[in-house]
Amino acid sequence: MAVTQRRGRKIMMTPGELDEFLTTERTCRVATVSKDGAPHVSALWFAWDGTSLWLYSVVRSKRWAELRRDPRVAVVIDSGEQYGELRGVELSGTVEFVGEIPRVGDLCAELDVPETLFARKNFGLEEMPHDGRHAWMRLTPEAIASWDFRKLPLL
Repeated sequence: MAVTQRRGRKIMMTPGELDEFLTTERTCRVATVSKDGAPHVSALWFAWDGTSLWLYSVVRSKRWAELRRDPRVAVVIDSGEQYGELRGVELSGTVEFVGEIPRVGDLCAELDVPETLFARKNFGLEEMPHDGRHAWMRLTPEAIASWDFRKLPLL
């Protein structure tokens, strides 16, 4: 796992904390670059397999079109309401498109694990329901930064 964090080491998550957080959280924010260079951020459900973040996106979305044109991405997953509860992870790198587009459920061994994880976490199912509107992207992060403000000393 690529952890390139230099600042904030006192509050960064350990590898175990990072895995637990990414395995249990449901929603991420995906930042892409529009054709004119403007940033675009959208929310999306995801699955984490311990190495890569799997994004299941509508293929007729602005996010999908932007990533097909420029696959560089930054993703943030965060939680907490009060300052001392804030936790989060930022992952960045380049997405890869995996499986058929759109996904209709053709056999694809590479998607067995992420689809099982995603279906269990988000739908409470053992098999992924395919609607012919979504497809998969894999982000194997080139950089990861994390924070857990619960590690800050009490004032």
